Amino acid sequence: MSAPSQTPPRATAVTTSAPPRMTGRQKLVLALLLGAQFMIAVDFSILNVALPVVGEGLGFSLPDLQWIATSFALAAAGFTLLFGRIADLVGRKRLFVGGMVVLGLSSALGGLATSPEILLTARVLQGLATAAVTPAGLALLTTAFKEGPLRERALGLNGALMSAGFTAGAILGGLLTDLLSWRWAFFVNVPVAALVVALAPSVITDSRPAGRPRLDVPGAATVTGGLLLLVYGLTQAGATGWTTPTTLAALIAGTALLIAFWFVEKKAAAPLVPVRILKRRSVIWGNATGLIAFVTETSLVFLLTLYLQEVLGYSPLATGLAFGVLGIGTVIGGTLGGRAVGRFGNRTTIVAGGIVQAVATLSLVALGTSGAWIWLLLAATFIGGIGNMLMIVGFMVTATSGLPDDEQGLATGLATMTQQVGITMGIPVMSAIATARMSALGDAGPEGVLSGVSVAILVNSALVLAGALLAGAFLRPRREGSGAQR
Repeated sequence: MSAPSQTPPRATAVTTSAPPRMTGRQKLVLALLLGAQFMIAVDFSILNVALPVVGEGLGFSLPDLQWIATSFALAAAGFTLLFGRIADLVGRKRLFVGGMVVLGLSSALGGLATSPEILLTARVLQGLATAAVTPAGLALLTTAFKEGPLRERALGLNGALMSAGFTAGAILGGLLTDLLSWRWAFFVNVPVAALVVALAPSVITDSRPAGRPRLDVPGAATVTGGLLLLVYGLTQAGATGWTTPTTLAALIAGTALLIAFWFVEKKAAAPLVPVRILKRRSVIWGNATGLIAFVTETSLVFLLTLYLQEVLGYSPLATGLAFGVLGIGTVIGGTLGGRAVGRFGNRTTIVAGGIVQAVATLSLVALGTSGAWIWLLLAATFIGGIGNMLMIVGFMVTATSGLPDDEQGLATGLATMTQQVGITMGIPVMSAIATARMSALGDAGPEGVLSGVSVAILVNSALVLAGALLAGAFLRPRREGSGAQR
């Protein structure tokens, strides 16, 4: 007896469509932009381990050695917001390519420098090029991928490579300095910049602005001056202390100019940063999260560098290699970050990443003077790197979502400014905490350094946790069908 015939069930419409895929052109654009951003990130840290050697080679006095890093940081942080807006007005592609040209030429100048003045000029030009390339490149990235899974994935990869670039810079700087010369820390940029400049015009497309509104000169002057003074004050605080007249004057004047910037923008006909954008919850709390993420992770690398070299006796090259595990963690966090945002939303990704980073950082308080503690350091920095990158990807997606393409340069300029200021702010703040503890103990030896580092690590962990919880409280969940958090 045959089985009763049954009409096969009609296929139901399933909403689980395949995730969107990047086109070949989008992959090429992504590779080009990520390569440029990776090189920019490497530049932040490649000279750190080589500073004493550079100083000896060119005749820098010990107090003046910090200006090799400070001159770069001043230009990169001070002009980022201005260049981000200029990118919206004159074209991101044009500014990106022009910035890469300046970066390549200034790197060649730095490698050929024969005096402190030439080297510092090269570093200022590198900082200005970074201030142009980073927001323009990010704006090109966000406009090349529509808001949604592809943009989240692209920003995740961008964050991973940016963070990995900081770590790679420390390792590469040590290798180049030991094997060749510190000059190769500059020369290595030249062929990469040349390749990007050669390929970018044919690979990258850019929407031209419909009109050419006038640049908000008062707004540009107040925000650029405020950022320059604020960054200068922060770097001076790390070098000479927080209570010196120069530091206090710079910090107070910088803060006053940034407050003045707010009132200038309220009255400007064509503001550099419209106040309505500064009032957006996603912009405020997205950038606040990013600031905390960069303050804590970059300063943690500084604190652990002190621990590895002053307590465990590691060489600069060995120290750089030890941070390779952190780099692996950030790459993993970056690749997971875009997926996490797409599946769980910006707020959940930021909170989860912050909690993971805070717990991993807190475990480092247990570090001791024995070399066996290196295993705790490696495990904690690996896990913490994943958490930190989840926060950073969540920050980038949040801070650039819900804004039209013609304001993406502004959004990425704000985000990049947050990144630069966070990188600059973290080290002097945490250094001051560690130094205060060592001064209170009257011990600058390994035990005193360990105690100072431990207190600063505890503060670092608490700051991450507070930032994550505040973001969770004030960032609204992403609305259905919308990529933005408002």
